[in-house]
Amino acid sequence: MLADIAIENLGVIPAASADLAEGLTVLTGETGAGKTMVVTGLRLLAGGRADASRVRTGALQAVVEGRFVTSSLAAEAAGQVAELVDAAGGAPDENGEFIASRTVNANGRSRAHLGGRSVPAATLAEFAAPLLTIHGQNDQLRLLAPEQQLVALDRFEPAVGPLLENYRRAWREWRALEKDLRQRTESRRELAQEIDRLQFALDEIDAVEPGPGEDADLLTRIRRLQDVDTLREDAATALSAIDGPESLGGYSEDDPASTLLGRAESALSGSEDPQLKELGERLTEITTQLSEISVELGGFLADLPADPEQLEELLQRQQQLKMLTRKYAPDIDG
Repeated sequence: MLADIAIENLGVIPAASADLAEGLTVLTGETGAGKTMVVTGLRLLAGGRADASRVRTGALQAVVEGRFVTSSLAAEAAGQVAELVDAAGGAPDENGEFIASRTVNANGRSRAHLGGRSVPAATLAEFAAPLLTIHGQNDQLRLLAPEQQLVALDRFEPAVGPLLENYRRAWREWRALEKDLRQRTESRRELAQEIDRLQFALDEIDAVEPGPGEDADLLTRIRRLQDVDTLREDAATALSAIDGPESLGGYSEDDPASTLLGRAESALSGSEDPQLKELGERLTEITTQLSEISVELGGFLADLPADPEQLEELLQRQQQLKMLTRKYAPDIDG
C-alpha cells in the first residue's frame, strides 16, 4: 500500500503531504481545491505519463514522492515486489519500506526513482501495480478488458482454482500440438516443393537425354572439327611418307618408307648370317606395324568430317550438356 505521499509544485499545490490508511482512501473537496493534482501525483507515482504543463507556474520542477509498504501483501506478491526493486538496483530503507519518486521539469524532462536508484517509468508502473490502484468515474470500463474479466472470474469461487489449472494444462497441450501440426504442415510443404524441384530437374535432364561420357566425346569431336585442316594435313603427310604420294593420288620418283623397308627386309631375311637374319625378322615386325598404321591413317582421313554445320550442332549440344552439369553435377556421368 501507499503509506504517505508528498507533492511539490504540481499545479495549484505548492507543497502538500498526506498520510494514507490501509484500504480505500476517498478524495473529496470543493472545486479548485486540488483533487485533480493529487490524483495526477498518484498517477505519476504509478508510472503514468508526465506532462510539463502540470508544473506550477514559476517553478523549475514538480516533485512527487511516496512511501510504499508491502506488509499487507501476500508473501508471494511481497517477494515479487522486492525482486523487482532489487533487479532495478534499488533497496528498501531501514524500515523495509520502499521510496518512489517522480520529478517533472518545466522543460518536459521526467525522471523516476525507486529504492534510491533511477529507473524507467515502466519499472515504476510495474512496481506500483500490486500496491496502488486509482479508481475513477470510468473504472467500470476496466471490466471490458479480458484480463480483468479473468481476474474477477478466478476470485469468484475457490473451486475455480483446480479448473483453472486443468484448463492451463489443456491449453499448454493444445499449444504444443498446434506447434507440432504447424511444423509438420511446413515440413510437408517443403517436401512438396522439393519434389517439384526434383521433378523439374528430371524433366530437364530427360529433355536433353545425355549419354554416358557424352561430354568428353563431344569435346574430342569438337576439337577435331575445329582443327580438321591441320589434322588432315598431318595425317596425309604421315601416310605419304609411309606409302608414297600415290596413296593420296599423287606421283613421285622418291620411294616411300614401306618400299624401302620391304627391300631391307628381303635383303636381310635372305642372309645366311644369324645376326642379319635376326635383324630381318625384327624388320618384318616393323613392316607389319607400319602397314597397320597406314590402314588406320587412311581410315582416320576418311572419317574426318567436312561439314561445317556439324560443328555448330555439336557446339549447341555441348551447351545443353554444360547447362545440366552447372546445375546438377560436375560431369554427365555424375
